[in-house]
Amino acid sequence: MSAPTPVVDPYDPKPTFVQRHAERVAAAVVFVLTIVLAVVSFPPFHAPEFAYAMLVPGVLWAYRRPGFRIYATTLLAAQMVAWTILLGWLHNVTWVGLLLLGPFVGAWIGLWYLAAWWVMPRMTGRPNFTRILAIVALASVWVIIEWTRTWLLGGFPWLPLAASQWERATILQVAAFTGAYGVSFVLVIVNLGFAAYAHRLFWEGAKGFAKRSQEFFFALFLLLACISIHFQEAFHRPKFVEPLARVAFVQPYIPQEVKWDPAKRTAILKVLEQATLAAATAKPDLILWPEAVTPLAVQTDDALKQFVGSLAKQAQAPLLFGSIATVHPNQPDERWMNGAFVVRPDTGLAPDYYAKRKLVPFGEFVPFRPILGWLSKFVPIGEDFSAGTDSSPLILPLRRELLVAGPLICYEDVFPQLARRSVLAGAGVLTVLTNNAWFGEGGAAYQHAAHSVLRAVETRRPLLRDGNGGWSGWIDEFGGVRATVVNEDGSIYFRGIRIVSVTRDARWIGRESFYVTHGDWFVLVAFVLALLGAGLLKTLGAPKPLPVNDDADESLA
Repeated sequence: MSAPTPVVDPYDPKPTFVQRHAERVAAAVVFVLTIVLAVVSFPPFHAPEFAYAMLVPGVLWAYRRPGFRIYATTLLAAQMVAWTILLGWLHNVTWVGLLLLGPFVGAWIGLWYLAAWWVMPRMTGRPNFTRILAIVALASVWVIIEWTRTWLLGGFPWLPLAASQWERATILQVAAFTGAYGVSFVLVIVNLGFAAYAHRLFWEGAKGFAKRSQEFFFALFLLLACISIHFQEAFHRPKFVEPLARVAFVQPYIPQEVKWDPAKRTAILKVLEQATLAAATAKPDLILWPEAVTPLAVQTDDALKQFVGSLAKQAQAPLLFGSIATVHPNQPDERWMNGAFVVRPDTGLAPDYYAKRKLVPFGEFVPFRPILGWLSKFVPIGEDFSAGTDSSPLILPLRRELLVAGPLICYEDVFPQLARRSVLAGAGVLTVLTNNAWFGEGGAAYQHAAHSVLRAVETRRPLLRDGNGGWSGWIDEFGGVRATVVNEDGSIYFRGIRIVSVTRDARWIGRESFYVTHGDWFVLVAFVLALLGAGLLKTLGAPKPLPVNDDADESLA
């Protein structure tokens, strides 16, 4: 017997487009919001507050139990698009690299949302302890994903979530204990707290006191803890500030298309000479040039060696600069390195130099050369570079004292362990010599500088940064950007110099931060917390039925 035909009341309102396609509409809304919030949270935009909510759309949607396929596709695609936009400056060098790296990094970070899809539905109706442990576990998963980016496929930990706060030193101080991972952890907790509060308020149907979300208040507690560290560490800094040095930052802004042209060597050296002698009139204690600034390897070219020695002598100040370093020059086993050198005003080029420890894939070497040997580097200098292994600092003879500097070259300041090892080796100040001119005048320089802020806080060391055309300046031990080298129009992209009086905090002279002493202990804690949370939630079984709230927006149902 066939089922009776349902009676359709012609006066019943027809379902709207949103009601008929609720899940697809929700996916579109979450897709767009996730991209926009992720992009504007990071430099070059100056809106770090959006980082406190950039995960909320995807997390709220996970509460509503969408199908796994549409959820995973939407959030992974959103992250892939967002990161392709964030890394858009790569197109100045390689479109292929951008279209490979952007989606890969985005997808890798987007895996976090798959954990959120599994966890969030299980939180509804659970005791407060369970809900708080769940968000702690999710934040720990985020930390683990960021940590894997430091070594996965050679490592590219560009723009951890903590980097979004590079202009907000208040929340950064916990990094001196946990590394930047602790800052990312707190930001994820805040995102989860906001999402939990919104879901409890609008979808769980809670009334009165029950509307309060303990996850949200736990997030506020962590924020207040970060603020208290800031007040303890940074509020009294003026009482302990002492002069360190007058530093001349030289930005030669040599275009990349002429940097290695033999016909342009004389013109390049002339730019360096004019800028350095102009800086010398202010009688600085130290002069900085950027990464690989000389058109020849300074060790093996006698004329260049005499040139830099003469400049340092005329300026009566030591010169720290980047140049190609050679091992066993003019021998069959000759190797090239990306180095940092010191020129003393009295004795000329110092024999000791620093060799870059972390090389740029396809810039300084071709990874997996037996397989990818048909690919070439985009830097037109010989064969693959060799990586250095020594973290020993360089000694800079200032007028009043010897300054022990820990050099970092190019994007080495993106890797927290490199800066940490330099400080363990005795560095009293970190110096970053870089060349972002490869990537145009977009967001790369600002994004790169954000990592230097994190390294300064983690190590509690002043950081001096000199770029070919920006970003140049100095950052104090608490992540405060004390000076930025800009022109009269406020742009960091220009050829010129600036003299800056750099200070230091006497409390941190010869003292190591907790992070420098103990390293990435917080990552190990994150592993433990993630496993504990996953184990507890697994024992709870399937999610409880969704509460009914007639006032809720059905588009997210």
